[in-house]
Amino acid sequence: MRQVDVLKHCNLCPRACGVNRLAGERGFCRAGARPKVARAILHHWEEPCLSGSRGSGTVFFSHCNLRCIFCQNYRISWQGRGQEMAVESLAALFLDLQAQGAHNINLVSPTPYSPFLVPALREARKQGLQIPVVYNCNAYESIDSLRSLEGLVDIYLPDLKYPDPEPAGRYSHAPDYFNVATAAILEMQRQVGTLDLDDDGLARRGLLIRHLVLPGQVRAACRVLDWIKATLPRETHISLMAQYVPVWQAGRCPEINRKLTAAEYETVLDYFENLGLENGYYQELEAATTAYIPDF
Repeated sequence: MRQVDVLKHCNLCPRACGVNRLAGERGFCRAGARPKVARAILHHWEEPCLSGSRGSGTVFFSHCNLRCIFCQNYRISWQGRGQEMAVESLAALFLDLQAQGAHNINLVSPTPYSPFLVPALREARKQGLQIPVVYNCNAYESIDSLRSLEGLVDIYLPDLKYPDPEPAGRYSHAPDYFNVATAAILEMQRQVGTLDLDDDGLARRGLLIRHLVLPGQVRAACRVLDWIKATLPRETHISLMAQYVPVWQAGRCPEINRKLTAAEYETVLDYFENLGLENGYYQELEAATTAYIPDF
């Protein structure tokens, strides 16, 4: 069976919509029968181990299998802006980013397109792609889809969100989020292990878990850290993000219609340190601005 034949009854993500994307049907994510790319750039605002001095070769895919009401990239995740591409063009795009000096190929929200990524990455590798490949996702992933990428993805970069069903449903339309996401992260850990850095501090392979701290969700952030401490190696790298900005439909939920406070963020950072976790990244609160959101 061809890789793309799975699109005839799409179950690439945990929603398992079952639509025939090859016949023009659209499921929850609204992705179609070809990969859709909104932008490809050298991105300098990722974690230092990814951006380095020359930037991360970031490919922003359109559509998403979550519906986060505060999504900073709503123009592509909800509204679907972007251009459809053939597999060959996608492979060429990866090689072009490498030629521009990218430290890695950073696939942002790639979940609906794994059947295209497999041949595109294989073709790019055949043609000389040598830099690491980063799978930058919301962690709401199917184990089968992740396994199809084994050996092609070097670095997994999941954003592990809500530990509780109620906010997961209210903010992202996925009340089963945490059980699904934690199972997916265990599969990522199995494939690539803990993060390995080269002599320049750049990521070569491994798992880096992000958590976007939401306003009013300090206790939830601490519970995410508890899960990591209890389940994964203590040297697991964690990026605690303070960049939340109330955009898109965040105003529908007054409790998150504000930025994170310094006290909230410091509480989470202190909790991380007290847990004895070894490797973490943090942000300045000045990162909470729309100035860093790419122009789609």
